[in-house]
Amino acid sequence: MQAKKRYLILLSAGACLALLFYLGGVELPAARRSRQDRSRSGYRPEQPWPHYSDPLHAFLPWDQTDTEDYNLHISPTQKRDVNRSVYRAKRCRMDSCFDFSLCQKNGFKVYIYPQQKGEKISESYQNILSTIEGSRFYTSDPGQACLFVLSLDTLDRDQLSPQYVHNLKTKVQSLPLWNDGRNHLIFNLYSGTWPDYTEDLGFDIGQAMLAKASIGSENFRPNFDVSIPLFSKEHPRTGGERGFLKYNSIPPFRKYMLVFKGKRYLTGIGSDTRNALYHVHNGEDVVLLTTCKHGKDWQKHKDARCDKDNAEYDKYDYKEMLHNSTFCLVPRGRRLGSFRFLEALQAACVPVMLSNGWELPFSEIIDWNTAAVIGDERLLLQIPTTVRSIHQDKILSLRQQTQFLWEAYFSSVEKIVLTTLEIIQDRVLEHGSRSSLMWNSHPGGLFALPQYSGYLGDFPFYYATLGIKPYPKFTAVIHAVSPLVSQSQPILKLLVAVAKSQYCAQIIVLWNCDKPLPAKHRWPATSVPVIVIEGENKVMSSRFLPYKSIVTDAVLSLDEDTVLSTTEVDFAFTVWQSFPERIVGYPARSHFWDSNKERWGYTSKWTNDYSMVLTGAAMFHRYYHFLYTHYLPSSLKNMVDQLANCEDILMNFLVSAVTKLPPIKITQKKQYKETMMGQSSRASRWADPDHFAQRQTCMNKFASWFGAMPLIHSQMRLDPVLFKDQVSILRKKYRDIERL
Repeated sequence: MQAKKRYLILLSAGACLALLFYLGGVELPAARRSRQDRSRSGYRPEQPWPHYSDPLHAFLPWDQTDTEDYNLHISPTQKRDVNRSVYRAKRCRMDSCFDFSLCQKNGFKVYIYPQQKGEKISESYQNILSTIEGSRFYTSDPGQACLFVLSLDTLDRDQLSPQYVHNLKTKVQSLPLWNDGRNHLIFNLYSGTWPDYTEDLGFDIGQAMLAKASIGSENFRPNFDVSIPLFSKEHPRTGGERGFLKYNSIPPFRKYMLVFKGKRYLTGIGSDTRNALYHVHNGEDVVLLTTCKHGKDWQKHKDARCDKDNAEYDKYDYKEMLHNSTFCLVPRGRRLGSFRFLEALQAACVPVMLSNGWELPFSEIIDWNTAAVIGDERLLLQIPTTVRSIHQDKILSLRQQTQFLWEAYFSSVEKIVLTTLEIIQDRVLEHGSRSSLMWNSHPGGLFALPQYSGYLGDFPFYYATLGIKPYPKFTAVIHAVSPLVSQSQPILKLLVAVAKSQYCAQIIVLWNCDKPLPAKHRWPATSVPVIVIEGENKVMSSRFLPYKSIVTDAVLSLDEDTVLSTTEVDFAFTVWQSFPERIVGYPARSHFWDSNKERWGYTSKWTNDYSMVLTGAAMFHRYYHFLYTHYLPSSLKNMVDQLANCEDILMNFLVSAVTKLPPIKITQKKQYKETMMGQSSRASRWADPDHFAQRQTCMNKFASWFGAMPLIHSQMRLDPVLFKDQVSILRKKYRDIERL
């Protein structure tokens, strides 16, 4: 038995060895020498072993295998090589490719190269340059610049586009300050071309930063590049429309659950996801429509579904779908980004992202999980189930955040550009950068300047979030423009009345009069400190400078001829403590649209409707002094100073633009008017018809700079409890107001 087993083993081994000899897997020494001899003598076998050198083609959907573009796909290795060549300095970061020393002397200033003769600039790129030139960052002196921006149009680097700028490589390298792109910022919306749409810009960007749309995570350099949204040439330069969420419906569901309407690419990159959308479409609450009817040769490539898809596509109105859907699908197109992204944000339709590898716009500062659903292209069939599982409270929160982000960062080219610059400035000034809360909560990073303070509690917007209250005292700032010639002047009576307030911490008299400062004994004795400051250059804007002497959160801004009682001052501060982010005060004004003249008008008529509270008798947060000084452009402040007028209107524009809310008017004695003081210098100004005409001009100039009218009408007036009620005066806290 043992002998039989040994025999079988030997037989099997022999058979295996014979098979190996037959297949050529094992060579005897003699055979190897014989083959080498044949090779030297030029011998070639008649039937060599087959060599499969061509790589297998990548899998393609059945409807693409017969197209002309079938053989245009490149291998993963080739694709990686292309990606490596896109940015030579792919390892660039702020500490290795940015010269911080240029920013230390003059701060964060941006220089734009002069436009070269004969160079054409697209409207979109001109809007970008105009925004920078009109911002507080701009400098015309390259010696003061921290950041440099090209005047050469780099937005569209698709070689098939009519906006494509040729010979850009040579033109960029010849710039005198190029320095291999160091401290330069390049804006780009479109890169690459048919069929692969790589992210190559067609020239070496060196160590320059990119502000780029549709940028992939593989090529994105964190904390160096900035991902921006893809926007159309019709995108407004300034202002922009507000979001379409007019009110919060509960529950927050709309007619459709999920919608999409757009092109379907039959071939090439970006076609897979959109070609598969018909699997999810149910024609009821999930409406995903595509059309292949685009391009010159669409009929040449159309598949069996094209006619049916095109017919259903034409049945639906895109805007109607957009405004009546809870979620909007945002799949990738030829490039990673899509116009659908901004359209969905504005419409308060929660974006459902299906673009694997896309670095979302401003991802460095925005938490997109609070405003969008980040999906996976490979899990398309799970999308309907996923969005249906989201609780209605979460949906409402997502929709509200889409509106905030749209209005704060995306509604205009100006906001997109300024957000980009602010992000870079935060990197340069790391000690004064904004927190995530500043960027992702109202009013947003553009209005929350970190140079003011690094503590959130110093801003009027975050009291509720932090669970704190403003400081329970105020500083009165009285703007004096008339010489002190009599002890019966209104400013002295006003000073005494304000000083008696239980909430007054100090009084600052801003002396903007051409006459010398009065002697100390000319001012009345008060229980609170009185600080007299001589105005800087004696201009109107100096009343809103962020003086270090103002140590309280609240500022009571007063004109020298204002007539207020101590009770009115107390009540104003009490109201302001509940609305610290808004202007609270007495004299109200309004604006209107004059359809005949097609311009904004200004009215001082006493009506129930108002949109401004004049700063001649108003309470607001001291942060607005800082914002007025450092946020507004010098052109507007110079206009105010030249006219010696409109500073109160400009402050109302600013606060309404920040808060998106109207000011608050409170009870005042009915005989209060600016013209009641015949001896004041202000009386003559209000009686001057040119003064009123100037305010009309200011309204339109300010609205033009803000890009829209930020003022909001209101009919709310806050009165003391039991005001005018038929009860005993002893039961009323602010009883003196009714006696005035």
